[in-house]
Amino acid sequence: MLVTATACDDDPFAFNWTDNPDTVLLYSMARPELGLVSAYSFFEGLELEVEVPGVAGQWDVAVDTRGGQIVLLPPAVLGIFTEAEIATFEDSRLEDVTEAPSDSLRYVSDEPVIVEFGNVYVVKTNRSPGSFGRSCRYHSKLEAVDIDPVGGTFLFRHVTNPVCNDRDLVPPN
Repeated sequence: MLVTATACDDDPFAFNWTDNPDTVLLYSMARPELGLVSAYSFFEGLELEVEVPGVAGQWDVAVDTRGGQIVLLPPAVLGIFTEAEIATFEDSRLEDVTEAPSDSLRYVSDEPVIVEFGNVYVVKTNRSPGSFGRSCRYHSKLEAVDIDPVGGTFLFRHVTNPVCNDRDLVPPN
């Protein structure tokens, strides 16, 4: 017989996660080379090539160069129907943004978002299947580490909350 003991305040459904940022390098779609990763799926933690057949709808943002600036593109900008969206927190640091906005008007889904130092970008991912048949959206925050419009690269740090539909951007522990 197996017996386990838990304290009264232990939640068996709690999901412990850390807010240690991960760093990702993406290449602008404006670069002439093929086979470069230009898109990112935050929940999956995957860098993807936009041009590869079958990846449409699997990523949350793509990187491009427009008007001499690096921009983040939600999939809808490229005619791909998803629910991925981006909100901008101006004059913020990654550690200062603790919760994704609840107001849907704070998010952009149909236009490029210019990337600038000193801003934090919150990404609400496309819907994914979750446990118990739920439809989940996940929230991430990111900030620029290096923006190179001439070289067509964007290096950023990000933290993703792996809890379904939870807007917290810092772990509860």
